[in-house]
Amino acid sequence: MVHSMTAFARVESTGSYGTLSWELRSVNHRYLEPHLRLPEAFRDLEGSVREALRQALARGKVECTLRLAEEGSGKTLQIDRERAAQVVAAAEAVAALIQQPAALNPLEVLAWPGVLVADAADPQALNAAALALFERALDELKNGREREGAALAALLEERLAAILAEVDNLRGLIPQMLATQRQKIVDRCRELQVELDPQRLEQELVLLAQKSDVAEELDRLSTHVREVRRVLKAGGAAGRRLDFLMQELNREANTLGSKAFDTRSTQAAVNLKVLIEQMREQVQNIE
Repeated sequence: MVHSMTAFARVESTGSYGTLSWELRSVNHRYLEPHLRLPEAFRDLEGSVREALRQALARGKVECTLRLAEEGSGKTLQIDRERAAQVVAAAEAVAALIQQPAALNPLEVLAWPGVLVADAADPQALNAAALALFERALDELKNGREREGAALAALLEERLAAILAEVDNLRGLIPQMLATQRQKIVDRCRELQVELDPQRLEQELVLLAQKSDVAEELDRLSTHVREVRRVLKAGGAAGRRLDFLMQELNREANTLGSKAFDTRSTQAAVNLKVLIEQMREQVQNIE
């Protein structure tokens, strides 16, 4: 089964520490590109989170946001005095470079990461809880990508069937189109009151048939459709291979259009290009 690169997951858990929540958002991207937003107290989790993403996903831009709403009852706020002194010293050093510096606001010092701390739970236990919750969120994200991937595969299958229908229809129309072209030549010669050499007419029709022979393009379109179906059935990280096959399908449709000598073959080429473009847009979202 193929997987989409677009999905969303949100999970949360509540304990004595408060409420932990993860939000994961995934969109299409050429490679796997994680973007992590973690509170300062959880920075040690970054390596583990990135490795879990690398093991679970092949492609996609993934935004991972962790939030902690701490339980306030019974807890007292504390100041990391060493950290606060460092912040004040740095602020005074910058103020010395300014002619009329503004007064240092104590609340701004308190807002600096790491200055104001609370009586928190055991950091190791809190990190373990956050990491376990992330695994749940990642599973939910993968399930969402799998569901959307199945929907994308169904849409692609509809268009593949439509392409084969166009190919089969055009293959059956070729003898009729050549007969129509022959009749047009005959009618035109009658209008111009020109004597028609039957042998010359047949030679012209043979040349026209050779120039407009699209059997090879129709065969390749059918072959590419079979390959797309095989890739979809194999599943896994198939997006790049499918994108390449869309280019090959489009190439054959363009050649078909360049050889068109009848409005029906022109319309078939246009229909094929529309179907292929619709598939190409969907393929961009497949992992």
